[in-house]
Amino acid sequence: MNADQILTQHWDILIIGTGAAALSSALSAVESTSPPPSILLIDKAPLDWAGGNGYFTAGAYRTRHNGLKDILPIVSNVSDEIKDKIDLPPYRAEDFQHDLQRVTGGRSDEVLGEYLVRESLDLVKWLKGHGVDWWLSFRRQAYQVDGRWVFWGGLHLTVKDGGKGLIKNLSDAVEARGCTVLHDTAARRLLTNGKGAVCGVEIERDGKTVDVRATSVVMCAGGFEANPELRKKYLGPGWEQAHTRGTPYNTGDMLGAAVALGAKTVGDFSSGGCHSVAWDAYSPKDGGDREKTNEFTKSGYPLGLMLNAEGKRFVDEGIDLRNYTYAKFGRAILEQPQGIAFQLWDKDGQKWLREEEYRDEIVHKICADSIGELARKCSEEGLVDADGFVKTVEEYNNAVAAHREEHPDVKLNPAVRDGLSTQSSKKQLTLAKSNWALPIVQPPFLAVKVTSGITFTFGGLQINPENAAVMREDGSEIEGLHCAGEMVGGLFYSNYPGGSGLTAGGVFGRRAGKAAAERAECSRRKEKL
Repeated sequence: MNADQILTQHWDILIIGTGAAALSSALSAVESTSPPPSILLIDKAPLDWAGGNGYFTAGAYRTRHNGLKDILPIVSNVSDEIKDKIDLPPYRAEDFQHDLQRVTGGRSDEVLGEYLVRESLDLVKWLKGHGVDWWLSFRRQAYQVDGRWVFWGGLHLTVKDGGKGLIKNLSDAVEARGCTVLHDTAARRLLTNGKGAVCGVEIERDGKTVDVRATSVVMCAGGFEANPELRKKYLGPGWEQAHTRGTPYNTGDMLGAAVALGAKTVGDFSSGGCHSVAWDAYSPKDGGDREKTNEFTKSGYPLGLMLNAEGKRFVDEGIDLRNYTYAKFGRAILEQPQGIAFQLWDKDGQKWLREEEYRDEIVHKICADSIGELARKCSEEGLVDADGFVKTVEEYNNAVAAHREEHPDVKLNPAVRDGLSTQSSKKQLTLAKSNWALPIVQPPFLAVKVTSGITFTFGGLQINPENAAVMREDGSEIEGLHCAGEMVGGLFYSNYPGGSGLTAGGVFGRRAGKAAAERAECSRRKEKL
């Protein structure tokens, strides 16, 4: 069929988006009834921007599990020689639920969280059955300690080739199951029948407006993170300056369309209401790089320092494992003068940096043989107080030395909160570094300039977690309208446990697809009566 034929026929299910949540929804729908429903996925992005934000991720899914006995059967990168050298503790439902509430300050919707946690392991097994090539995340979620691979932070599964691999695996599965995908097709307005049920979408394509009819609509169109005006409106002044990490097409259009129908918004629309990370200051500002994708992330700060343009530290870089801080430290950077910071390490600290984030080809490095020289070079990149920079590093090193003198048995272990700190009875910093406090004394020294990269927004629509139906302000469901992915509000506040966003998109996308397929089947039966 050509595009005109596609848009003029009636569809059982119309899915808005081509990211991981949308593709999971389509796969769930197509297997939920026999015969399967007719499914159309539309995306306002062109084909070469397919995959939404999922394409730009590391492809990591957080899931509950009982240790290696649950994980090894679904991963493809663990040889017999290495499996006995892996320390991977169970990450049970109560651990996942605890982390979700802990990092969100107890504000995460408990019911949504229960669905997310309970169904996470079944989700990754289901995705494995649809061709997702799971790998154990040695590169990003483990350190080699005493000859063993020690996993940490509750996030152990990734996909071969990261987000690129994830979207390819899911897209191949959707195509194989006969779903139709149309790009350069922007959803503008939700259509309703005389009873208030959603019955299609007004779309714009090639400068023309067309009404596309469907029994159900599933919105997986992302948040408003790529819309500087909405970021400023909801998150506050300064957020318009953040770099967009992923697709430039997530501009909040369908959030507005749903609200126009009376949909209820919930969740964090405040200044902390987004996932934002330490991001390369020299990266593209208004959208990600399709080749480098997640490599502009600069997550090596736990074993180093971050100083702002005034030469001062502003976060406890070692307060928690990286998986529980990276999504909020982008906000902290944006709040600093000029919205920038400098990450720094000495020769020993640089050994722990991940090649995909810090190799010469991916990052502009500022190198020097002394801290004073490093400060002078950083002054050419935006640092305004070189003397303050040097003083901060000196005070930090003195505090690290005092702690080590008082606690000689405390050893570095980057896979746990090791207690290697700046705080001792003899000396304490006003802003502690609570763990992994390595001295910065061995030349050559390295600094990297970072800013804030926004990934997705936390505020969104209220859904019924049972069927991912969009709720009205009065507590009723908007019939025929479902939602999954970044558009769902109420799960994350100020922060999130790494990898839980993709998992949530899969859990609720799967439920949305199933509910939409069952509604289509019910509609067909009524037509036959």
